[in-house]
Amino acid sequence: MNSTAIQPVIMQIIPELSAGGAEQGCIDMAAALTEAGAQAIVVSNGGTRIHELARIGAVHINLPVHSKNPIVMLQNVRKLRTLIRRYNVSIVHARSRAPAWSALRACKNTDAHFITTCHAPYNIGNEAKRMYNSAISQGEIVIAISRYIALYLKENYRISEARIRTIPNGIALEKFHPTAVTPERLITLSRKWRIPDGANIIMLPGRLTRWKGYHILIDAVARLHRTDVFCVLIGSDQGNNTYRQELEESIASKNLGNRVRIVDHCNDMPAAYMLAGVVVSASTDPEGFGRVPVEAQAMGRPIIATDHGGAQETIVRGETGWLVPPADPDAMAQAIEEALALTANQRAILATRAMAHIAQHFTREQMCDATLDVYAEILKAKIGNAAGAQQPFHTQKKSQSIETAAE
Repeated sequence: MNSTAIQPVIMQIIPELSAGGAEQGCIDMAAALTEAGAQAIVVSNGGTRIHELARIGAVHINLPVHSKNPIVMLQNVRKLRTLIRRYNVSIVHARSRAPAWSALRACKNTDAHFITTCHAPYNIGNEAKRMYNSAISQGEIVIAISRYIALYLKENYRISEARIRTIPNGIALEKFHPTAVTPERLITLSRKWRIPDGANIIMLPGRLTRWKGYHILIDAVARLHRTDVFCVLIGSDQGNNTYRQELEESIASKNLGNRVRIVDHCNDMPAAYMLAGVVVSASTDPEGFGRVPVEAQAMGRPIIATDHGGAQETIVRGETGWLVPPADPDAMAQAIEEALALTANQRAILATRAMAHIAQHFTREQMCDATLDVYAEILKAKIGNAAGAQQPFHTQKKSQSIETAAE
């Protein structure tokens, strides 16, 4: 038996590398793969975070896999198949629907295995949409980022339990921890946002889209009738400013101009959380997972989220945070009042519980280890389990970093 170690090649495919939970998970897995001795390749349409792949020694290949244009998707099939053969790819891991369609077909007549991760409960308006969405259910194994997503897959696409692996997203505790944030970072961010001294800060981070519920929080703040509250809405409108204009008009009509501010995407979320007295996730539609409640708890902040989707799995009701009915500003306002009324001792107890909860269930290491186990499970059949066969991943780090490429 040849004892030479086998280096698996794992290709992740994602539309773009920008801000977002799916993108963060992709980058985290690329780092874990290189650390485990595998070659990590990420195919995307580019984005602001490509440099992070270069730093960890992964390959980035630029293709228009974000496109839903049928002609472009067919062209991607040929290009991906060429890459699979060139790099001798072991597993293709698609993280979105359009890339999944191209990757599924590209893997045919190659030695590559095909798996997917479902990051969201995609809307099903008609059978054509159901068919398009079904690409994410075609993997040999389908990773669900929450039990809620696993149930969505089984109910809508009749995937057997045997093909689903539920692996929650995880965060880096060395980054999301109160002691990791310096006073200088807090001062810098507070000055940038012009936050009044001594204000009770309510914060809602996310993408500036309607379903994230920014308008619900504005209505809730109006119901508080408190002048000591300052609300920061964090989120980029990504070029679509219609909803932002609507929010600005709502703020003005409620005379909240001095108490509610919209700021663009924040590059230092740990510091932002530390400024907050209360963090809110007000999504009107269920989220597949939701990183904000997890990050807020890791930072020891009181979190209020809507009572559906992934938040029901990441928040311990009444112990690490509040869960309120969706699109209910009265319930949101009441929960904010309760959170602001906590004594210093009560806040400390909540913070301790929340931080311990995240450390036990939602770390980056747990997510990466579980996903590596999925890769290993698939590759065992390919590599073989005979005595002396190498494990799919070995722990010795490669002595030479992988060259970064954009093709």
